[in-house]
Amino acid sequence: MSQIHKFELEAKLKDDNQLIRTGVLRNEHPFDTSDEFADFLQACRRGDLKSCQELISAGVNINAKDQFDYTPLVIASLCGHFELVQLLLESGALADPDSFERERAVYNALNNKIRNLLLSYDYSKSADPLQAWSSHISSLLVRDVPSTSDITLSAPLEDFRLHKFILSARSPYFMRKFAEAPETVVWKLPHAIPVEAFRVVLRYLYLGDLPRDFVGPNSAVSEEEVFKGIDKLCRQLEIDKLWESVLSNDRRLARQRQQDEVQRAQGQVEDLFRNTVLKHRIEIDTHRANDVKWPHYNAIFADCLLRADDDPEDEDFLETSGIANGTSIPVGPVLDGNNTAQNGTATTKPPKRSVLFPAHKSFLIRSPYFETMFSSDFLEAHDKEHLHVIKVDCTPAVLEIILRFLYTEKADCPLEHGLYLLYTADMLLLDTLKTKAAATISALGSGTNNVLVERTHGTANGNNGSPTTTKGQQKPGPVPDPVLTGVETEPINVYDVLRAAWDLKVQRLEEFAARYLAGRLEDYIDEPEFAELIRESADRITARQDIDTIELLDDIRYYLSERFRFRFEGDGLEEMLGEEEGGEEIQGDGVEVDGEIGNGEVKPVQVQENGGERGLNGNGGGGVRALNGEMVEDEFASDAVNYQILLNKIDVMLERLKLEA
Repeated sequence: MSQIHKFELEAKLKDDNQLIRTGVLRNEHPFDTSDEFADFLQACRRGDLKSCQELISAGVNINAKDQFDYTPLVIASLCGHFELVQLLLESGALADPDSFERERAVYNALNNKIRNLLLSYDYSKSADPLQAWSSHISSLLVRDVPSTSDITLSAPLEDFRLHKFILSARSPYFMRKFAEAPETVVWKLPHAIPVEAFRVVLRYLYLGDLPRDFVGPNSAVSEEEVFKGIDKLCRQLEIDKLWESVLSNDRRLARQRQQDEVQRAQGQVEDLFRNTVLKHRIEIDTHRANDVKWPHYNAIFADCLLRADDDPEDEDFLETSGIANGTSIPVGPVLDGNNTAQNGTATTKPPKRSVLFPAHKSFLIRSPYFETMFSSDFLEAHDKEHLHVIKVDCTPAVLEIILRFLYTEKADCPLEHGLYLLYTADMLLLDTLKTKAAATISALGSGTNNVLVERTHGTANGNNGSPTTTKGQQKPGPVPDPVLTGVETEPINVYDVLRAAWDLKVQRLEEFAARYLAGRLEDYIDEPEFAELIRESADRITARQDIDTIELLDDIRYYLSERFRFRFEGDGLEEMLGEEEGGEEIQGDGVEVDGEIGNGEVKPVQVQENGGERGLNGNGGGGVRALNGEMVEDEFASDAVNYQILLNKIDVMLERLKLEA
């Protein structure tokens, strides 16, 4: 940092502090002493992605400071946690190139990888995460294709094609009027108010930048008349923040007020979304979903109905039960408490269910998928007597997440819906949501980083006992209770995650899956599904030659070396693994321990974070137990033994697959 630039930053920081003390500017990095924020900082120091993501979703302020003036971004940068720095930036951590906090994070970055990420990160994305959302709403004022307006405000010299949902969300006056007369499509504006005043008020309601000159050179009215018209409209439409935006001259203050207004508008839209789209959703048997008749002129201004179907356990049930042919379900005998008929026979499975969400095209077209649908000659682009029912290939829970994102830019996704959301966001061409889904999987799926315990990750198909879709996505299924079983359950199906990363070309998830597998390799290395995954990675190279590497295996080996702190296999490793006083040596596929040759299988022993198990006396006197069960003198030696065991097992697997890597 140059000395001149440093002085400029200090002067700017001093001026900003003065404005903050006087209450003119909002403090973007407030002092936070809450327990939640303290836990968040501790998680940032450890690089615990899972805990950080959970606290961010719970609403912790990621831009606050502790008593030492440290922000989470500075701590994550200082401790060298690249993935966490990336997560913080994507979640809204402020990284203004001209700010002291950004310079501090860059200066304290542990390595160049983090430093380059901070220097290259787009300020507009980090400082204003709602920019894309507010820009879309502003664009609706001038967008003609596809047609989404459902109300025309007609002035003597100009017509404004607008949207009842947005006007109702932003103005209590419009909400009452449209609720009383939902069939209204044209609204005559009074002649006494200049059209320039309407133009300013509408730009404010649609979150657009206000013009500098309210009166054009060819206008027939004065600026005073326009201001009087704006004042009258503000009182009539019950909007009381417009004058703050009109009278603001300071650039940073104007930006702060604009951000506050966008956040307020987001809350207004979210409230109306909850009271319309979510409140009036319809749950119905799937075979009756297309029979729903919803009129065009309705009290919640819906333009179409989006349908999502539940995933039943038996996909053929509708056909076998006769429901698909329109026959009714026979009334069965009375059921007892065990869900069986009184004569002992099993009950009929319930019919497949669907959920219909009333939606608004003005927000759906944020997805290029829906924008193309409503702009083309597809059936959905043309009005009919009732609203179109549009089927979306996902579950109702995922469709609700997508709709919430389209309406409000919020996307809190539980881990169990991560893969569904990833595929659906890809289908709808929602890159931002796709990135959020990938971040959710890589953060919440990390579990307890680098802690090796006895685990279970399902039956032979590796799916926690849950069925999979045709795309290999994991469906929510019964998960063993770790309290009852004493065994930690894997939070995700890493096989499905990796295949999704390959299918959808998500590099972030490829890296995550490789790191995840390397951290738990002893749990996976003997599984046939793992070997099949390695073969799939090898087959991804067209016309593969013997000299070609296997990308997944290369990544696993790299993260395995990081796990055991060996960056180079030659640095003293042979000496540590050589013959010792007891005559122990690791060779090929076998493991020689006390004169006996084992088969190389890893025994299910409880190991510590560093990969070994302490002696039974608790003070280390008994040494450390390696993965093959042998006792070694210390934890470092255990790491060396475990590392070589896993590498040998990889080699054995490659020989069995007849692959060179």
